[in-house]
Amino acid sequence: MSFHHISIWRRSSNKLRQSEAWLEWLCLLGLSLAALMLFLVNLATLPLLDPQEGTLALVAKEIYQGAATTDWIFPTIWGKPYLNPPLIHNLVAIAYSIAGANELTTRLPGALLGGTSVLLLYFIGREIFVARFPALFSALVYLSCLPVVRYSRLATLNGPLLCFELLTIWAVLRSRRNLQWALVIGIGFSLMSLTNGLFGAQILLIVLLFLLWDTPRLLSSTYFWLGLGIGATPSIVWHIVLWFRYQGQETTWNLLGLLAVQANFAKVELDLTLVASSLQFLQYLLPWLFVMFVGAQSIKQNFHWGWGKLLAVWLGGYFTVGLLLLPQDYWLVLPLFPALALVAGKQLDQICNLPSYVSYPRIWIYSFAFMSILAAVAGLNWGIRHYIDFYLPFICGSLCITFGATAIALSQQDKQFVPLLFWGLFVSIFLLIISPHWIWELKGTEPVKPIAEMLKHYTEPGTVIYSSMSLERPSLDFYSDRQVRHQSIDELRKHWQQDNPVYLLVDAVALKKLDLPQQAIIKDQRFKSAGWTLAFKNNKSILANSIR
Repeated sequence: MSFHHISIWRRSSNKLRQSEAWLEWLCLLGLSLAALMLFLVNLATLPLLDPQEGTLALVAKEIYQGAATTDWIFPTIWGKPYLNPPLIHNLVAIAYSIAGANELTTRLPGALLGGTSVLLLYFIGREIFVARFPALFSALVYLSCLPVVRYSRLATLNGPLLCFELLTIWAVLRSRRNLQWALVIGIGFSLMSLTNGLFGAQILLIVLLFLLWDTPRLLSSTYFWLGLGIGATPSIVWHIVLWFRYQGQETTWNLLGLLAVQANFAKVELDLTLVASSLQFLQYLLPWLFVMFVGAQSIKQNFHWGWGKLLAVWLGGYFTVGLLLLPQDYWLVLPLFPALALVAGKQLDQICNLPSYVSYPRIWIYSFAFMSILAAVAGLNWGIRHYIDFYLPFICGSLCITFGATAIALSQQDKQFVPLLFWGLFVSIFLLIISPHWIWELKGTEPVKPIAEMLKHYTEPGTVIYSSMSLERPSLDFYSDRQVRHQSIDELRKHWQQDNPVYLLVDAVALKKLDLPQQAIIKDQRFKSAGWTLAFKNNKSILANSIR
């Protein structure tokens, strides 16, 4: 006769394990589907954003079109060395080779990696919290953070860096029980360094500080350092070879990556920029700001736990080192979002487990009620006073209902406020990404696609075109296959007088100042409607000396 163990719940331990496995797979499947919807839907409808997306796409396109093998290792931009790590550019180039150069293939690699980071954060939560619910809450908070979704969807380095950062942290946690994971730590460091060298160094420093505090025995293990060194070899080799390749050139200083950026800070504008960047950062955290703040306060009470040590080093270490980079772009603090999501997830789990007689934080009720009022006012503004389309009022209405219902549930001590808030934010963000407003920066710049089409019609591929545009637009270079250089009025006049042939792309103000002959202007109503004028002069033209 065979026997099997019966648990105190009168269920077989095998059935319990099967139930746990099914729940785990169900959580992973749900997170995967939600991430795919938010990160991949509607990637191809809006043009590339300058300068980040345009530059990445332009470099990737030159890699894709390059004939030499070294173009994949040492990329160029219009023939000049591009000294930033090329990993993501190569991934985009591979996508170009499969499905052509367009918006979808430009954004897809980063979006996929950004979506993968949601699952990695869940795995990290399972490692440090063990229980499923705080890990699941953390992943859902991370998924419903607007900057995480938006910057991962854009063709920038943010989505990949978040993915590689979380892969490295997960490997660190696993290596405490299995030294073979030290190799994965090295691989994660290589991936980060081949994307952004300074970022990889920051995360490696945070990792070492955490291990020194939590598991110092690993730092004395030969196997740990051997695995870390083997994994980090590709990045180390690439940087060394790059230094030797461009040794002696004027651009060698760029090999230090963002370290050079730190040296170029404007001392006078530092404080103002820091305040503005901090406000942008806090603004992006608004739905979860107070939950994260209360959760962060609980870290100092849990230093005896591994998760308390990790989050303290992660937040404190990156914020201290990364603070020097904050004035450049507020999105450089994005790597803090995973740690903040873990803090919020743990706090939500603790709130849900409170006894019924313990009141929820009143500040949460007031903050969600206030955000509901703000969303309602914004919806009325965009629905009546400044109506553009139905998307913005609809999104604001969704947020108003979500925050209002959450405030009511909190005031009634109802634990259902957690799924209610997650579902409402998911729907609201999904409405935003299917709208034409998820890249709102495009509203402040002239569309490049119509101009690029006209340049392709009237000029040969590879032509250098001098323009009076106030900013460099690498996306215009990408779409037109022409190099459009920003120049001052005096420089444009000099090129017109001395160069043959020469193309000028100028706006109405520059056209008036240059006083170009009417015979030199290419007549096309599309240029006029776009607010730009294309002028051309060649060797045989009688216009060579006609400009004043």
